[in-house]
Amino acid sequence: MKTFTDCAAQGDLLIRRINAIPAGATPIQSEDGKFVVAHSETGHNHIIAERPNVKLYTTGDPMVSYLEVVEATDAAETLLEHLRSYDTHETIAIPPGVFEVRRQREYTPEGWRQIQD
Repeated sequence: MKTFTDCAAQGDLLIRRINAIPAGATPIQSEDGKFVVAHSETGHNHIIAERPNVKLYTTGDPMVSYLEVVEATDAAETLLEHLRSYDTHETIAIPPGVFEVRRQREYTPEGWRQIQD
C-alpha cells in the first residue's frame, strides 16, 4: 500500500493536496457504499469506501473532483482502491486533508485526450 503527504498518482488519477474545497462545489453521493472517485472505461473503477469522515465533491468538470478526509475517530484508514483483480494499481492510503483529484490527459498527434487506464 502506498502512502503520501502532498501528491500521489493511481493509474490515470493525480491526487494533490489543496487548501480548501472550491466555492460552489457540491457533494457527490456514494453508490452502493462506495464513492466512485473515477469511472474507468473498462469498468474497473477507482473507489473509496463510504465513511462518515470522507466527502467527495464536484464542480461539474468531469476531469476534476475534490476529496475531503477528516481525521477518523477509529484507526481505519481511508483507502483509494482500484477494482480490478489483475494488473491493478496499488491501493493508496489517503491522509486527512483536502485534495484535488484530477483525471490526467496526454497529447497525441490528434490532440489532447484523457489517459485511458
